[in-house]
Amino acid sequence: MDVERTALPGIGLQHIMTTARGRQLGVISHRTGRRDLVVYDKEDPDSSIVTVALSADEASAIAELLGTGRVVEHLAELHRQVEGLVTQKIPITPGSPYDGHALAETRCRTRTGASIVAVVREGQVIASPRPDFVFNAGDVVVAVGTGEGTVAVTQILSNG
Repeated sequence: MDVERTALPGIGLQHIMTTARGRQLGVISHRTGRRDLVVYDKEDPDSSIVTVALSADEASAIAELLGTGRVVEHLAELHRQVEGLVTQKIPITPGSPYDGHALAETRCRTRTGASIVAVVREGQVIASPRPDFVFNAGDVVVAVGTGEGTVAVTQILSNG
């Protein structure tokens, strides 16, 4: 059985497994420690039937009941596969050359090879912002790429 791991920039990680009967179950691990246990709709795997929010202690108790060995093995393997990939959070400060300007104007992907995958604005995550997305001071940009690429994105958003 495979466990699929997906990074959710600004939120945490999502793990999804498919049971032998075709039901998809997921766990969303928030950076805050909260965990969401999700049962996805069998007919529409992008929709959930039920989501149960768990505190860190509740999630630990369930993990102990179910056993964690196999998930830990898969996570270690997935981590080895994406070695060299870096996620960087970059604040848009007042006076940034891109405060009030669209993502497309940065040309970050072309200039650095790194991708802007999300923006956190007032606690809300805007995943995969469109090229016409306009940055505001206070936004936190989430960039993914090599270490060199994400440093270059930081420099572009800070200095132009």
